Amino acid sequence: MQKVILLVEDEPNILDPLEFLLERNGLKVDSVVDGAAACRRLEETTPDLILLDVMIPNIDGFEVLRTVRAKHSSETLPVLMLSAKGQEADRLKARALGANDFITKPFSNDDLVRRIRRHLGLTDASAAQADGTASEACS
Repeated sequence: MQKVILLVEDEPNILDPLEFLLERNGLKVDSVVDGAAACRRLEETTPDLILLDVMIPNIDGFEVLRTVRAKHSSETLPVLMLSAKGQEADRLKARALGANDFITKPFSNDDLVRRIRRHLGLTDASAAQADGTASEACS
């Protein structure tokens, strides 16, 4: 069964490539473009992981994280924060609020996918099996 990522990002030039990258890596992506929509979506369903931008319209990422942590522990619902700022104060605030990881934009696609897989408990082999692309071992 595919793992579901709730992607909360308001910039189309980041959102679209992220959706493509995650789907290409065997993940199902559910995207919203602001904090209020993220909170509504979380009332309807629980994803396997949230990839959450800090600076989003309506309700910022920190407030969304507060809402998530009021209902879900960091072990049951990993939240990876994305930020263009990358200030130490933002990293500390994200950790204090219960973020599992903090990723500064711009980021490496490989690093992002590796971190997501780690937080989902996926190895490269299990991720490949999840999306049906497992390859045979070389002889």
